[in-house]
This record gives sequence, C-alpha cells and structure tokens, in this order.
Amino acid sequence: MLDLKVRPLYVDARLKEYTTGLTHDLTDRLFAVRRVFRVNDALPEENVLRWQWQRGGWLMVDRVSGKISQLSLPEFDPFYSTASWYRDYVAYCGVSEDGKKLYAMVMQVGRRKPILKKAAGEPAGDDAPDSECPAPTWERAPARVTFQPDDTQKLLFSIRGRVVDIVNEPDEEGEE
Repeated sequence: MLDLKVRPLYVDARLKEYTTGLTHDLTDRLFAVRRVFRVNDALPEENVLRWQWQRGGWLMVDRVSGKISQLSLPEFDPFYSTASWYRDYVAYCGVSEDGKKLYAMVMQVGRRKPILKKAAGEPAGDDAPDSECPAPTWERAPARVTFQPDDTQKLLFSIRGRVVDIVNEPDEEGEE
C-alpha cells in the first residue's frame, strides 16, 4: 500500500481527471501530471464496492485549450517506475512486458520513440512501489542524466538534441 494525495483536475469548472504528485511545466502553456484512478477491489462474492486508488501514467494538459492527452511512455510501469523531468525530457526505469528486463529510458515529449532505451539488468521483483530504481538525476550543463538501478551500477548519459551519448567517467578509486 502507498499513501496517495489525490487532487482533482478541473477544466472549465468540470472535473476531468484525478491526479497525484507535483506537476511539471513543459512550457508556459503545457504541463505534465501523474494520473490516478479508482478501481473496484471487491471480490465476486462480495456485495459491497471497495474502491481503491491506483497510479496511472502521465497526462499532458494544455492550459489554454484545456485539452488533456495521455503521454505515451514505453515500458513505463505505473507501480514500479519513478519519472524524473527536465525540460521536455522524462527519464525513468522501465520494466519489460514480461517483467524480466529493466531499462534506462529517456523520452522527449512529442516523439514516438525513446531517445534512449538501454538495458539496465533485471528487476529486483520487490512488491514495494517505486522499488525498481530511484528517480534518475539530471544535470544542466551539459544536459546529462544518471541512472542508478542498484548500488553497484551507475549509468550516465549525455543528451544533445535528439542524440544520447554514453558518458564514461573514470573510476576515482583506481586513479592515482
């Protein structure tokens, strides 16, 4: 179980969606926010509805037109993945459909394919939310993202437009 702070998303004084977490401003007009929804958790033999909140994917909202659209994030798992935003880029650890592979992913809003999809090992298989890897960290100049899926592995990538380079930093411990 995870405690969620659920907020309604209104457009023109009408309830459109429910959200959780902080919003991320993509531009002065667009922002992204995490969607939540209610699921009936009652068993077939129970006569009482048991509503439960669950996290969903990400929504993009246009402040001017009020249009809400679902952001397509390949391999994003609403339970295990934690997104980290920088400009119009989102970095997260994705989990394959069969749950056997973990990927370092970077998507750019408006693009269909990820600009980075790199194998990062196997999922830990924990039953805790956001347990596959901590949120990636971003650096501004140059634009770089660091993934650390476990204590022994650190993946660093440089983002240049629509191109991603692997950054190989020498080990500080082994140098003299």
